[in-house]
Amino acid sequence: MAQFEYVGRDRLGKARKGKVTGATRKEVVIALREKGIAVSDIVEIETSFLNQDISIGSPVKTQDFVIYLRQFSTLIEAGVSVAEATRILGQQTASKALKKALLQVEEQIRSGKPISVAAREHPKIFPPMFINLVQAGEASGDLDETLDRLATYFEKQHYTVQKVKSALTYPIAITIVAIGVVIFLLTNIVPTFASMFMQFGAELPWITKMVLAISDWMQAFWWLIILLLIGNVIGIIAVRRNPTSKYYLDHAILRVPIFGKLVQKSMIARMTRTLSSLFKSSVPILDALNIVEKVVMNEVMSRVLKESRVSLQDGKTLSGPMKEHWIFPPLVTQMIAIGEQSGSLDFMLEKIADFYEKEVDSTADALKGLIEPIMIIMLAGIVGLIVLSIIVPMFDIFNHVK
Repeated sequence: MAQFEYVGRDRLGKARKGKVTGATRKEVVIALREKGIAVSDIVEIETSFLNQDISIGSPVKTQDFVIYLRQFSTLIEAGVSVAEATRILGQQTASKALKKALLQVEEQIRSGKPISVAAREHPKIFPPMFINLVQAGEASGDLDETLDRLATYFEKQHYTVQKVKSALTYPIAITIVAIGVVIFLLTNIVPTFASMFMQFGAELPWITKMVLAISDWMQAFWWLIILLLIGNVIGIIAVRRNPTSKYYLDHAILRVPIFGKLVQKSMIARMTRTLSSLFKSSVPILDALNIVEKVVMNEVMSRVLKESRVSLQDGKTLSGPMKEHWIFPPLVTQMIAIGEQSGSLDFMLEKIADFYEKEVDSTADALKGLIEPIMIIMLAGIVGLIVLSIIVPMFDIFNHVK
């Protein structure tokens, strides 16, 4: 399949341009004509590496997506058609990736497709959560309320994720700085003093000998350190792409002291918030669980949710498999069980999400306050050890000279 860039006009005479894929130029022109676009110019795009769009992570920022949802909800509530609202938002959004996707979605909407179907063709831009809730909103006729609910959902998710990231970023940053400082000292400063110690023939204490040995090793095998770092990155990527190895990695992360609890709470908050939003929009429970299995991004929790889905298919309860696994605390399973029995599962899930989002907030703040002095002490200790290994033999040299 080749990619083509076209320029033309629609039935209303408005200028249209964009990119489409097709086997031949003639096939693309015919397909566009069926959508009501008369092509005036079409050029095949070279699909070399330099011409490809490169994106790392999600191509659309959460803030841009939330703004789009809020504005979309307002326009629909004001009586603007879905196609026209999509065109307006596509023209004014600050995100290039979202702009490109919305203009293509608009074309498909004008050709007769519902927005949920058109958005499904852009999985990197519109997540399954968006597609399924919008589909439910189209069926129920309350698309504006659904979009507003989606915006609130993504705002809460973004806030929770940012809290976890802020708690983890500081120790990671300090660790990187510490490693950089140590490497600089061992490869640039220590060798200078080593040559001086050799000239004076001073008797070196064990701490100095150890630091000098590490310094010599790093200067000789610095390339091995780089290879190990690259190997670790490649290894982690390979592990996360394999479901079995990803399960054990996610399990290990959840068992890490202090940080594991923070990740667990954030996963529970994400899971319950997503399920609550889907239930409120009348998405079938089995479909909702299937979506949440992918949204939680944790293989341990995903497998438990899969077991819960199978349990429901067999006529059993949702909370049954959850009670048997350590990842779900008793508070969660008991409230879900009460929600099932009372018929207020969406309400109970929302309350669980509210509780754990506050827990993530307070835990993240407490961690940052606790980790800061610990990391500073560790950094000072490592640097102090290297400095001490240099100062101690220097005193012996000065005494010798006297």
